[in-house]
Amino acid sequence: MKKSIGIIGGMGAAATCDLFNKIITLTNAKSDQEHIHVVIDCNTNIPDRTKAIIGKGEDPVPEMVRSGIRLQAMGAEALVMPCNTAHYFYDRITPFFDIPLLNMLKLTAQEIKRKGIAKIGLLATDGTIQAGVYHQVLAEVGIDVAIPSSAGQESVMNVIYHGVKASNWNMDLTDFYKSLDDLYEQGAEILILGCTELPVAFDRFHIDQPAIDPTLVLAGAAIQFAKDSLGREVS
Repeated sequence: MKKSIGIIGGMGAAATCDLFNKIITLTNAKSDQEHIHVVIDCNTNIPDRTKAIIGKGEDPVPEMVRSGIRLQAMGAEALVMPCNTAHYFYDRITPFFDIPLLNMLKLTAQEIKRKGIAKIGLLATDGTIQAGVYHQVLAEVGIDVAIPSSAGQESVMNVIYHGVKASNWNMDLTDFYKSLDDLYEQGAEILILGCTELPVAFDRFHIDQPAIDPTLVLAGAAIQFAKDSLGREVS
């Protein structure tokens, strides 16, 4: 029997849809019945995670916990959370659940290590970078991290908040491309799309740069949890 996956969503809506689509796409199913049972709570009441981390917003933990409990009550046997920044709160929310919450950041670090990459360029929200959550999991597997300059980080946040979250697909990406070049100049071998809006941005803006997509990694892990034979290899 396939196990059910619950998605704690709404952080943001497009990122939630992206994860669900990748689970469907990666599943080796030949009929409706061979796909995984996925339940989604696209909880747009969850406060902004970056604002909370930098002390300028409401604590998102209560709403994240409500979502997880709702999904568990709906039959989910494992939870996934398509928001990198939200994993800052991972240890605070997991005690409220009786089922596992797959850790996207640790899974991504393991995937990067498997590929033999020594240094990555981290594209993420201010909250993720300031909290150091990716720095920590990558350091545990011996991977160095390059981050954008202040101006480069502003361009990354602009793509995330004024691009994807605002459904604005007509942005000037000149400064964003400069931030990518800066990461390569720092020695990054590949980029990590450390905000779940960024895979959406790379797709919609047709950005062709080598990158690790944590959403794709998480989708593969969710499929493997649900039923090993359903997964296709994640590249």
